[in-house]
Amino acid sequence: MEKLISCCGLDCATCDARIATLNDDDVLRKATAEKWSASFNAPDLSYDMINCTGCREEGPKFSHCLVCEIRSCVKEKGFTTCGDCKEMESCSKVEGVHKYIPEAIINLRNLN
Repeated sequence: MEKLISCCGLDCATCDARIATLNDDDVLRKATAEKWSASFNAPDLSYDMINCTGCREEGPKFSHCLVCEIRSCVKEKGFTTCGDCKEMESCSKVEGVHKYIPEAIINLRNLN
């Protein structure tokens, strides 16, 4: 399966928002909005906000991706992902992602 690694190491290729966007799938958008609303305590999240082609890809971005401090840091430093940064292992910006989704740091390590 294709991998599309985001700045923090998440695999955008498996993200329901990206899949719904690429397939113009409103059923998946609605299911994703419901799931994310509950998971992230975001009651104002509506299905029409579920549009994203991936953190590092051209096209629409989910609202969080537009303001993501990890993505901003990577861009400011001129990197492709956090995997390009020598401070990745100790970085406080990305540690939460890697703590709760350990596959993300593995994805980044495998890029190099």
